[in-house]
Amino acid sequence: MTVLPDRPRTALLVIDVQNGVVEQAVRRDEVVARIAALVERARAEEVPVVWVQHADDGLKEGTESWCYVPELVRRAGEPVVHKKYGDSFEATDLEAVLAERGVGRLVVTGAQTDVCIRSTIHGGFARGYDVTLVGDAHTTEDLTAYGAPAPELVIAHTNLYWNTHGGPGRTAEVVDTADVTF
Repeated sequence: MTVLPDRPRTALLVIDVQNGVVEQAVRRDEVVARIAALVERARAEEVPVVWVQHADDGLKEGTESWCYVPELVRRAGEPVVHKKYGDSFEATDLEAVLAERGVGRLVVTGAQTDVCIRSTIHGGFARGYDVTLVGDAHTTEDLTAYGAPAPELVIAHTNLYWNTHGGPGRTAEVVDTADVTF
């Protein structure tokens, strides 16, 4: 289990499911629906839901593109972490938010697989968290014009290597939405 002392809880991270981030994402509607189902399950089980929201020069804070998709509504009291880098921990208060709630295990969902999801799962793991990636609840857009593999291959490869990731005292795993336990 986690190497973080006195952190028995799990949190659901919902990363960057913003209009401008997922508008061209593969399986957008399916992924958003799965995340919405996980949010409801987490709330029902009193598991913290932590929203992460990206802003940069191409995704201006306060714009419609910056807003979360309308299918996902944050409740009052659920923390939102604002970030400017891929790793949700980098120069944010995410660590403090999780520590305050006694969280040592992360269940990760959102976008984009090849940047913010990968950065955050590695960032969390390197900081001592157990990290579960929800294999059918993250997505990315088609970046083949820039030399990237097709988005389906990016998602499949991320699931493949994260399921075999490891380190002393921590776990890394990939599960589908139906198999998530909090």
